[in-house]
Amino acid sequence: MENQIDGKALILACSAIGAGLAMIAGIGPGIGQGYAAGKGAEAVGRQPEAQSDVVRTMLLGAAVAETTGIYGLIVAIILLFANPLITRYMQLIG
Repeated sequence: MENQIDGKALILACSAIGAGLAMIAGIGPGIGQGYAAGKGAEAVGRQPEAQSDVVRTMLLGAAVAETTGIYGLIVAIILLFANPLITRYMQLIG
């Protein structure tokens, strides 16, 4: 019984660390979107007549970049709340 508790605690601890590391994935999209918005503002400043094309392209790029952060969030939520590793561990030892 003691071995079960130790194994479960180890899985929960590693899952919490993994969730924290997964949330680091949110830093990249934040930096990328800020950089894209800055470059988009520069482009509109240089060619105001191309504003609609620049904004459309910038928003598409921001949406694609945001998916990385969302994937990291989903992985973190799964590791914290719907941890499949715990149920698998319990099946193996039980």
